[in-house]
Amino acid sequence: MRVIRIIDRLNVGGPAKHVTWLTAGLDPSEFETTLVTGTVPPGEGDMSWFASQSGVEPLVIPEMSRELSPRDALVILKLLRLFFELKPDIVHTHKAKAGAAGRLAAKLYKLISRRPVRIFHTFHGHIFHSYYGPFKTGVFLMIERVLARFCTDRIIVISNQQFEEIHGRFKIGQADQFSVIPLGLDLDHTATTGPGLRRELGIPDGVPLIGAVGRLCEVKNHSMFLRACARLKDAGARFVLIGDGHLRSELQALANDSGISDLVHFTGFRDDVLELYRDLNIVALTSLNEGTPLTLIEGMSRGVPAVATNVGGVRDLMGTILEERDGFQVCEHGLMVPSGDDRIFAEAIKYLLDRHDLRREMGERARKFVIKNYSKDRLIDDVSSLYKRIWSAAARRRFGI
Repeated sequence: MRVIRIIDRLNVGGPAKHVTWLTAGLDPSEFETTLVTGTVPPGEGDMSWFASQSGVEPLVIPEMSRELSPRDALVILKLLRLFFELKPDIVHTHKAKAGAAGRLAAKLYKLISRRPVRIFHTFHGHIFHSYYGPFKTGVFLMIERVLARFCTDRIIVISNQQFEEIHGRFKIGQADQFSVIPLGLDLDHTATTGPGLRRELGIPDGVPLIGAVGRLCEVKNHSMFLRACARLKDAGARFVLIGDGHLRSELQALANDSGISDLVHFTGFRDDVLELYRDLNIVALTSLNEGTPLTLIEGMSRGVPAVATNVGGVRDLMGTILEERDGFQVCEHGLMVPSGDDRIFAEAIKYLLDRHDLRREMGERARKFVIKNYSKDRLIDDVSSLYKRIWSAAARRRFGI
């Protein structure tokens, strides 16, 4: 099977790793895979190095970007030309922008060529709240509903909760179009023997270190994390933001204005982010909107419990709710907090800081959970099986079998 995989850009985050692992990992005796991507704009970390390191050299369409623009027509034409050159059996798009341009081009190719290409789309997250205003969000919802109805054979979501949001709440697609395939992680990654984050930042081993990992952008809501840190400035803890983005200077100013600039560290983008978790006591996530946050899976794989806002697929990672506290929930793998409440978020962090044994138990349960459910090999096997199942069913219909 010839597979063309399309993503808008290989910026820092889980989707870039996801498409790279699938492109590199599908059995070459069964699949011939081409990765197509756009360019990473200034201010976002570029993960093209990760693709190259994995032996993947993408085809780049420079005009493909995150935002809607008149250049999208050119992107569709270039994709259409590429489809006629490579004659794919499967076109698989990832994320909103590439999903729109890629599926439109694939549908045109299917109509013109009369070839039975199957069209797949993966929602890694969604942009149906907390990104744009009501009008723009409504336009995107309308586009996604049309694409799901006319230009998509199979929709992949990465958690059961995401299925409930995208299909149940936002009325996209038919239920039988969906498959739930959780994210995967490279659990065979070997730890480095570097000095570690604590030594790098000058933080003694006995001082609790709470970290948030991700792009410094609005939807990650790091300002809430910093407000919670300010409430904890007398708790004897230190805090770190691992990542970069256009809000960095604004967040640094907020830390300074809150009187915690000496307690909060900004590391910028790091290639060794997986190894930084080993020095954290708690991984924090304050997002307004998520698919399945890779940072939680990565932290859990290193035995670190989480304090996270209850959004998107977070609840699918946190396990069974063990106890209802005043404002937050104690789960098997960490604590869940309502989105947007920095006071409760700070109280949840303090709850875990005061309970060393509970942190250790949660971290160990989280590590075992991730090893069982979120390996990279399981992700590749799930996608491979889905491709073959959908393609076989299409072939049987085509030949009347």
